[in-house]
Amino acid sequence: MDRPNQSRYVVKSLVHAAEVLGAFRSEGEVLRLRDVVSRTGYNKVMCFRLLYTLHFCGFLDKVGENQYRMISHMRPNRRYRIGFAGHGQDSSFSREVTSSLVRAAELAGVELVVVDNRYDAKIALRNADQLVREQVDLAIEFQADEAVAPAVAGKLMEANISMIAIDIPHPGATYFGANNYEAGLIGGRHLGRWANRHWEGEVDEIIMVEISRAGSIPQSRIRGMLAGINEMLRRMDQTRIVHVDGDGQFKTTLECIRKHLRTSKSKRTLVGAATDPSALGALRAFEEAGRASDCAVVGQNGEPDGREGLREPRTRFIGSVAYFPEKYGPGVIRLALDILARKPTPPAVFIKHQLITPENVDHVYPNDTLLGVTRGAGIPR
Repeated sequence: MDRPNQSRYVVKSLVHAAEVLGAFRSEGEVLRLRDVVSRTGYNKVMCFRLLYTLHFCGFLDKVGENQYRMISHMRPNRRYRIGFAGHGQDSSFSREVTSSLVRAAELAGVELVVVDNRYDAKIALRNADQLVREQVDLAIEFQADEAVAPAVAGKLMEANISMIAIDIPHPGATYFGANNYEAGLIGGRHLGRWANRHWEGEVDEIIMVEISRAGSIPQSRIRGMLAGINEMLRRMDQTRIVHVDGDGQFKTTLECIRKHLRTSKSKRTLVGAATDPSALGALRAFEEAGRASDCAVVGQNGEPDGREGLREPRTRFIGSVAYFPEKYGPGVIRLALDILARKPTPPAVFIKHQLITPENVDHVYPNDTLLGVTRGAGIPR
C-alpha cells in the first residue's frame, strides 16, 4: 500500500526483512533460499543476505545448507477476531465459561466479539447473523437448543466461518466440552454407592432430570447415570424410574419435582440431574415438602452454585461431577488458534471430569471462600 506521507520514516531494509519473516507461514516450516525468493519476489542475492542477517541476529535457525526455520516465539501473531455466542448469564456455569474465555483471549492477543444467546433459540439465530456481519475469523457457539443448531451452523458455514461448539454439538463444528456418558457414569456410580451404604441398596424410585431440548448427546449423561446406578445397586428390578424435563434450570426443575411429589410417596429416592441448577431445584422441592431425608441428589457441572450447595450442613446434595468451566477458556482458544492456523485438530476435545462431594469440595476448590463464591441469583434461598 502506498503511504506517501509516511515513506520518509520507513527503513526499507527492515521492510525487506519483515517480508522475509512473513514468508514463513507456520511454526516449524523449513524454507530453502529459492522458496524465500519465490514467496517474496526479491532476488537471490538480497534474500541470501537477509536470511544470513536474520540468522545472525537470532530470528532464524539454520537447519541445513541454505535452509532456515523461524524461531517460534519471534513470529508475530495475526490478531484474529473470534466470535463467542454465550449460553446466557443465568447460571454460574455459563458465567464461568465466559469469564474464562475473555481472560484466555486477552492473554493470546485475540479480539473476542461476545454476544449473549440468553438461552433463547431465536436470539441464537440473530447472534449468528451478527457474527457474520462482524466478519469474525471463527465462531464459538454455546447454545443449548439442538433443534436450532443446524440453522446456526448453516449461517456460519455459508459465510465460510469455522466453528467450535461448546457442550452442545453443531453440524460441521469441532466439539469442545463434556464427555457426557462418562460424566453420567461417575455420578450414577456415586448415587448407587451412597444407596448401598445408607439404604442397604433398597431404592424405591429414581428420578432423572433431563434437558430435552439439548438433544441426544447431552442426554447420554442421563443414560450414563442410569448405567452407573445399575452397576452399583444390588436390586433394581422393582425400582421405579421417572424422567422429568427440568430444562437445566432451577425454577423449572423446582416446579416439576413439586408436582411429582404431590403423587409420589417414595421414601428412598435417588435423583440424577443433568445440571447443578436442576439438582438444586429438585433438592429444594424435597426440602419444601419436608422430605429431604427421602432423597439423595447428584448434579453435573461442579459450578459455583453447586459447590456452595455441597457445603451446606447435612445436605442431601451428595455430589456433582465437575466440568471445570473456569478452565474452558485456554483450551478453547488454543483449539481455535490451531484451527485458524490449519493445524490438524481432532473432531472433539473432551474435558476431564472429577466427582466433587461435600467431603472433597474444599480440597478441589480451596479458593472458593477467598473468592467469595456464593449462590448466584438463579439459586434463591
